[in-house]
Amino acid sequence: MLVCSAAVSQTNHNSPDQEPVGAAINIAVSNLDVGEGNVYFSEAERNERDGAYDEALNLFGKAAFEYNSAGQFSRYCSALMRLSNVHYLLTHYTEAEQVVLNVALKNYAKIGSRSGQMESYGQLGKIYLASNKLTQSLWFYTQQGIIARQIGSSYANIESVLGIANVKIKRKEYMMAAQDLNKAELLARSANTSAFKSQIRVARALIPSRKSKS
Repeated sequence: MLVCSAAVSQTNHNSPDQEPVGAAINIAVSNLDVGEGNVYFSEAERNERDGAYDEALNLFGKAAFEYNSAGQFSRYCSALMRLSNVHYLLTHYTEAEQVVLNVALKNYAKIGSRSGQMESYGQLGKIYLASNKLTQSLWFYTQQGIIARQIGSSYANIESVLGIANVKIKRKEYMMAAQDLNKAELLARSANTSAFKSQIRVARALIPSRKSKS
């Protein structure tokens, strides 16, 4: 997390009355930072696909640092979210949580990105579900769904409903979970997507058949 900490503390020391030449130099440096960030990000994605998660962590962290240095805060947050997800894949749930909760979510709020906040809430719901913090998971999945409906993201809304269903399954609230899965299926059909078909099937298989009947 050293790279992320450095990225968070990075500040812009440019004075508003700088000479134009200095401004031109700063723009050139920023472009260089973005280019470096893109290279790191691309390499991180390749390593993640190959299962080289430790190297992916390092590279996503470097990408985040470069994007933050260049003032590219949307890309910075995207790199942080990917960094969190690799921690999640490694079952580093505390680290995955901290990257989103303490850095990405705050920066998305700062730049006014509702979709970024929605994504952060969904990621936190997933992390807390995996670490059996079910009250927290339910809250974050609910927040994801609220924003998804506000901004018209049917995909994220289905993710939210599925996440809530999985929380209820872990709580052994099977009848309510089955209702949520039915809702997710209807929403997916309405959105004309089969992307959630296997997730719904897997979740249904976790519900004892007699418990799913209301």
